[in-house]
Order: sequence, then C-alpha cells, then structure tokens
Amino acid sequence: MPIDTPSLRIATAADVAALHRLVEGAYRGDSARRGWTHEADLLDGQRTDPQVLADMIADPHQRVLLTEVNGALIGCVGVRFEPPAIGYLGMLSVDPAHQAAGTGRQLIAAAEALARDTFGATVMEMTVIRQRGDLIAYYERRGYRLTGETRAFPLDDPSFGIPRTRDLVFVVLAKPLA
Repeated sequence: MPIDTPSLRIATAADVAALHRLVEGAYRGDSARRGWTHEADLLDGQRTDPQVLADMIADPHQRVLLTEVNGALIGCVGVRFEPPAIGYLGMLSVDPAHQAAGTGRQLIAAAEALARDTFGATVMEMTVIRQRGDLIAYYERRGYRLTGETRAFPLDDPSFGIPRTRDLVFVVLAKPLA
C-alpha cells in the first residue's frame, strides 16, 4: 500500500470554510483535546472566524499555507510580514488525528522559507500563551528562543476566545532566518 505524501499550497478564498473547521477543531472544544496543542483548557469560544481568515488570505502581506493528504486539509500555518524584516508565524494548526507525524515541523519550515524568500524576513517571530509550556518547549526544539518580551492577551475580546482565567499573557519567541 503506497504512503500518501502531504502536499503544500497557499490558501485561496475557496479554502475559508475548510480552514475555519481545521483551526477550530485543532484549538477549541472536545475535538481539540484529542491532540496535545489545544487551548481548550484555557479558552472557550472561537479561535478565529471565517472573515478573519478571508482577510488574511486577501492581504498581500500575509499567506496561509495549507497541507493536504489526498485533498483533505490536515494542517495550516499563517505567515505575516512586518516591515522592515520580521516574519510572524501564527495559527499553526494540525488536525489532532495527524499530530506527531511531522506535519507541524514541515509547516514551520515552509513558513520560515516563505517569510525569508518571499518577504525578505531575517527573523521569524511568534507569540504563545505563557501557560502553554509544552508548546513553548516544542518551538524551542525548532530553534525559537524566548525574547523576554510579553504582550497582552485580548482578554475582553471574544473574537479571540473567552478566557477561563484572567492571567493569560503572550510570550514572544523569535528565530533568526538564515
């Protein structure tokens, strides 16, 4: 039996509905608990909405990379360019049934290459909720380092989710791009 090889491509407007299902399923609710990267213990409500995703796809300074197996969406990552030379990695999502198979690593590598080669970024940056120690450690194994900077979590904006605790804050991680 042949092994199915994931394919990678840039999202289009036609992908918004499937992309929304993937992101919500990877971050929120009981389906997300099947994987290790969820935020379901920290946040209720939505992770994003279709309009935000459509806006990301339409923005010339952003790309959403998708990975599929046999036409089924199994992962995504967002890349945003912040002049003069910073790429921002966000919304890394892998279907919980496909986690621990290297999909996240592949998406991160593709996002870094895109930021460097398309946008001219020399540094890739991301934010992670401070309470997500396992996820921070995962990114550190991929070469990211805590910068010491923190950023406020939008606690009172339900479009980012409904916090189960008021002490959420983002930590900033960064990695030089060769």
